[in-house]
Order: sequence, then C-alpha cells, then structure tokens
Amino acid sequence: RTEYIKKAVLCLLLGGVEKILENGTRLRGDINIMLIGDPSTAKSQVLRYVLNSAPRAIATTGRGTSGVGLTAAITTDKDSGERRLEAGAMVLADRGIVCIDEFDKMSDIDRTAIHEVMEQGRVTISKAGIHAKLNARCSVLAAANPVYGRYDEYKNPMDNIGMQDSLLSRFDLLFVVLDVMDPEHDARIAEFVLRMHRYRNPGEQDGEPIRIDGDVDNLATYEDKEEEEEMEVYVKHDNLLHGQKKNTQKLCSLQFLRKYIHVAKSMSPVLTREAAECISNEYAKLRTTDNLGNKSKTLPITARALETLIRLATAHAKARMSKTVEKRDAESAVELVNFAYFKETKKKTKRRKAGDDDDNDMDDDDDEEDPFRFDEKDRKRPRTTSDTGDQETMETEDRSQATAEPQPAASDPPAAGEGVTEEKLEAFRKFIHEIFSTGHNIEQVPLDKILEEVNQAGSRPDPFDEDEVMECINKMMEDNQVYLDIGTRALFLI
Repeated sequence: RTEYIKKAVLCLLLGGVEKILENGTRLRGDINIMLIGDPSTAKSQVLRYVLNSAPRAIATTGRGTSGVGLTAAITTDKDSGERRLEAGAMVLADRGIVCIDEFDKMSDIDRTAIHEVMEQGRVTISKAGIHAKLNARCSVLAAANPVYGRYDEYKNPMDNIGMQDSLLSRFDLLFVVLDVMDPEHDARIAEFVLRMHRYRNPGEQDGEPIRIDGDVDNLATYEDKEEEEEMEVYVKHDNLLHGQKKNTQKLCSLQFLRKYIHVAKSMSPVLTREAAECISNEYAKLRTTDNLGNKSKTLPITARALETLIRLATAHAKARMSKTVEKRDAESAVELVNFAYFKETKKKTKRRKAGDDDDNDMDDDDDEEDPFRFDEKDRKRPRTTSDTGDQETMETEDRSQATAEPQPAASDPPAAGEGVTEEKLEAFRKFIHEIFSTGHNIEQVPLDKILEEVNQAGSRPDPFDEDEVMECINKMMEDNQVYLDIGTRALFLI
C-alpha cells in the first residue's frame, strides 16, 4: 500500500509534460492526488515531506482556508481607496505544489472555487471593476478524512468520500489509507516513533531552539547564487535515526533529492506507439469495468482518466531520465491507476445456520436463551408434527413471525382509548396466548373474532369495549409481542 503512495508522490513531484496547442488550448501536466482515510495514518507526514523536498510548495488547511484565499482576493487600499488584486495560495504556488490538509473540512463553496485551477491552471477574476487572468499551474496534494470520521469498509467508497464527482474527477489518483491492526506493523511503528524521540542532532546543545527549515518559503523567481559545496548523495547510516541496516539499501540525502527532482522535471519524454496503444487499451477496459472483482470504484472514470494515464506514464519516464515513454512506463501507470481507482468493499457476514458444525453449541445456547427466535430454516421447510410440548408452541410462533415479517404496515396503528389498567392488560395478554395455543396450525386470528370472544372467556365484572381492545393491542405491539395487519384486520403472535 505505502509503496504505491510513495511512487505516486514521486510522480507528482516530477509531473507530466504540459502541452500548448496551436489554438491556445492547454493540456496540463500537473498531477493531483488525494489521500483519504482513517486518522493517525501519516497522511500529514506525507504532505510535510513534500513541503521539504519540493522546489516550491505552499501548505494550507481546510478549516483556515477560503475560496478567495486559495485563488485571489480584491482588497481596498486604505490611503488611496483604490482596489487592488492580491494573489492566493494557488497563484503563489505557480509551477509548484499546494498541500491542503483537512480537505474535507472546507465548505462546498470554497472547494468549488478551485475547480478551474485544478483543470485549466489559471484563476479568472471579474469583480470590482477588475478583470484579470492569473496563472496557477500547480499540483494539488490533499489529505482528508471520510464522512464518518473513520473509513467504513462495509460502505461503498463513494459514500465514504462524500464529495462531488466534478471535484473528484479532477484528481488523478485517490488513495484510501486504512488503519489496519497488525501486531508486526504496529511494532515497527512503535519502534520508529521511539527512535525519533531518542534522536538528537549531532552537536545540538541543551536548550537550543530548533531551527525550522524555511527554504520552501522562498517564493522569488530567482535563486540565490551560493558557492557550490560538495554534495553527499547518500546519508550516513545512523542506527538511532534509520534503524538497523538491512541488506545494502542506501538512503539518498534531501539535497540530492531536490537536485534530482529539478533535473528530472526539466525533461520532456515523448510517447512511443507501443505505450500509446497500451494506454488506449487499458483506458477502454477501465470505462467498461464498473467493479473489479469485489472492489468498487473510488473515482468516476471519465475522459480525464485517459490524460491521467498519459501524465503518470510520462512522470515514470522522467524518473528514469528517459527521453521516450516506453511500454513499461505505461504498465506502471496502469498498475497505479488500478490500485487507486478500486477499493474493496466488504460484505457483512450473515449469521450461520444451526446445522453448521462449528456453531452447533452456540446456536443451541441461543435457542435456550431466546425461545421465540425466528430461524431461516422455517421459510424453507415446515416442521414435523412429532414434536410436542414447548416445541409445538415455538413452531406456531415461528411460523407466525415468518408470515408477519414480510408484510409492511399499511398505515399507522389505530389510536388508543382513554386508558387500560395493568390488571386488564395482563388479562388480555393471557387471553391472546390462550387463543394461539388452542390449535397447532393457527398462524393468525381475525380481529373481529377477538372482539367477539374477549368478553366470553370467563365472567368479568368490567368487560372490554372496542377502544380498550385496540389500546391493549397497541401496547403489545410496542412490546413486540403481537403484530396487527390493518389491511387484513388480522393479528399475528410474534
């Protein structure tokens, strides 16, 4: 999972190739990525690493950002009273990267403001007598949480994301990051975090303030000419900082990585025929595939997905310092897209039947605790009449529930009367159970029959009237003891 995300972030840093057609149409080469998933899954750490390694990057958050703050704002000069135009974060990050954390906390109106920037690469302002077009050719790296705070694997990915398709289609890749409980993985994370807390920079004095690297805040169009010093390609291994050394892997220094990105980004690879055919065939398959096995789509697959494949293949060729985009670059881009576009949706497991070998004892215990539990087998076969005693009563009640459950309520239950005493309610409950226990095949009792026989069962000084009968039925329905079908005027015992 993390290897795909790291590869996608590298493609974002390098970008594709921008095309300006003869008619003035611009085909963007910037790659946009969204990370969405559970809290505490290092999404913000990925954004922070991009801020430190990209030549130009600006960070912002969803709650503290507005639409005009990202694009451009009109202000009034206090001295002269004239209107002036001030650039937003995306305009300042032209030819760079905008990192937006807590993207889901932005309002829909503010998110709509960046639609033009993400596709056209410019901001159009027409307000307060000012009409201008500002370049904002930047990539967007966003991190967000799902709608429910945590990702629900039993819901569709689109339901978890909860954003408009018009916005999601502008993101080239969308990765779902889950907090998976794995003892080995958790042990590695705990070891890494503890090493970070123990590590101190060589020569650091006690009480010395921590210096924050502010190189990424230099937004000037020129670069300061400094004396070139000898650059170390690889970082010296430190057991406390990097952990135990494994195999012969070496870590590149941050200075070398910045220089590598600067050189690789300036290349312009050309698509070969083999790569173009591979991309075309895979795009056609993506359009005709709604689901990949038990996986559902995380992004709407539109014509922009074709441009996504081209940009990712071009960025992969840039990473190899190649002048041509070959078939293996296209295959790597397809692999990235298949991983990011489809996410597995789990299905809730149904309760095992009583005949399963593994759960025989458990099901027997459940039957003893809840004698009125409805078994799915009752829908498929009738019970035999050889059972006696309590089992026959359970069969009648189970069949009554099987008949009663599928029938929807036609309307609200009837209104209750003035009030029924607990003594009369208990007598009515006893009367109902006596009616259903008189015969083995009784599944329902007509309401008219109940109204006729309720006062015949024994001599009562205070007989039931119709309102009291309906109120008793309502109270038993609230306790999930009976069910009254208004359409057929029949009473079922649950």
